Parts: sequence; C-alpha cells; structure tokens
Amino acid sequence: MKPGTLYIVATPLGNLEDMTFRAIRILKEADLIAAEDTRHSKKLLDHYGIRTSMISCHEHNEERRSGQILSHLQEGKNIALITDAGTPCISDPGYRLVRLAAENDIFVIPVPGCSASIAGLSVSGLPTDSFLFCGFPPRKQARMNQALNRLKPQTATLVFYESPKRIKTLLKRAVDLFGNRNACLTREMTKRHEEYLRGSLSEILLCLETRDQVKGECVLFIQGQDPDQNSLSPDELEAVILDRLKENPKTSDLAKELAATFNVSKKTVYDTILSLKNTAS
Repeated sequence: MKPGTLYIVATPLGNLEDMTFRAIRILKEADLIAAEDTRHSKKLLDHYGIRTSMISCHEHNEERRSGQILSHLQEGKNIALITDAGTPCISDPGYRLVRLAAENDIFVIPVPGCSASIAGLSVSGLPTDSFLFCGFPPRKQARMNQALNRLKPQTATLVFYESPKRIKTLLKRAVDLFGNRNACLTREMTKRHEEYLRGSLSEILLCLETRDQVKGECVLFIQGQDPDQNSLSPDELEAVILDRLKENPKTSDLAKELAATFNVSKKTVYDTILSLKNTAS
C-alpha cells in the first residue's frame, strides 16, 4: 500500500481572509486534520465549510499522538497538520511529527502561508537581508540574560516571540544587554487592534509603560549589532568564554567559533581559554 502524505498547512494569524486557496483545498481533501486546538480550529473550518474530521496534536500530547498519526499515514491516509495560527513547527507543535514521518519515508509537503516572523519582519523597517529567528526567550532571568548575551554580537536582525505579560521584561533586558538599538514591536498582527511600534528599544518600552495592560501575542524585532563594533574587550571575551565552557566544548572548536564571531585572533581566544581553564583547575 502506498503511504499517505503529511501536509504542513499554514493558517491565518487572525484575519480569516489570509487563508490561501490551496490550504482550503488541502484541508477539504485530507482524510484527517491534526490540530493544535480543535475548538479553536473549528472556527476556521466552519468559516470555509471544511468538514474533515480533526484530532488534537499539541505540545502535551505530540509525542504520543505522532505514533498514531504515523500509523494513519502508513495506511495510506493523507493528513494535514495545523496550529492555532501561522505556520506549524515554528515555535509551535509539529517538528516531532515531521521528523518521525521523514524517518519513515513519509512524504512531507509544506503548504505555505502566514508566518508571524516573516510578516512582521516585512514591515519592521529593519534590515531584512539577514535575520535570526530566536523564538521565545527563556523565562528565568538568569537564562534569559545568558541567551541574550550570546546573541549580542549577531549582526542579523533578531526576531523574538513573547507573551504580552513578559514583553516589558524582554525589552528591559534587551536595553541593558544590547544597548538602545532600533527595534519594532508588532502586536495582534492582522487582527482588529493590530499595532506596530517602531523606534529605539527604550522608546518602545516607554510606550508600553504608559499602559495598564499589554494585550495580544507580540513579536519583537531588534536590529543586529553594527559589524564595525563586533569586537570584545578582554574582560568581555573572558565572560563569554566562561559562559561557553559550561558546555564543555573542544578548545580548538570554541576558539575558532569565537574568533570568527567577535573578530578576534584565534590565538588570542585559544590562549584565553587555556588560561581560564588553568585558573579553574
């Protein structure tokens, strides 16, 4: 029996008119739809008269559900994966299922459409020739600081997803660690109260501080570091190395990576690593 196909179908961020013709057809023709939240997705399916049966596939059951979905695919059924909004697998459930399907020679096809990161980037007013998708930052302050410090030397535009409850915290930490870079905050994209705040990180933060509450999922875009300033002082280099040594990397590999990232000679980085290791021992 010929196996079925797994379709990764993008859905609207908010405005239902952003659904593509192809996505509607695929969802109608599929034997089954795997949805992040079946109750949420029912509104979309009802809007387009899609009667295909649904099962849930979300972050809490994806590992268990993936095996069941694989069995359906191996039986020849075509299955469409959707999430609550945007493109599945992008900081959303799906990658475990895709990996399992690919490992079992199941044909996996994307049905392109909305993506909050790409849509927001296109109107951010920041450089788009190179960007780095960072997803949701860690919640704990220490881990967030660690993650942001690693991103500080990146020259590409940085893209973060964040909840409205934590967006002010992210902005504050970004100002402290990156400096007052240019940025753009998008909120409630394509929905009735969509908003785009452009300016420096501190200006965007000040705007939010005047509000009693921030609502809606947020995407924050931060301009990368100026390549001409992409270097470290000896103290900063030591701090970065100490942080990376926690992962027990090979000395030569770490020296090569940091030399390229921070525009520092490989010998300087290598010698600093050895010095810090000797001090620690």
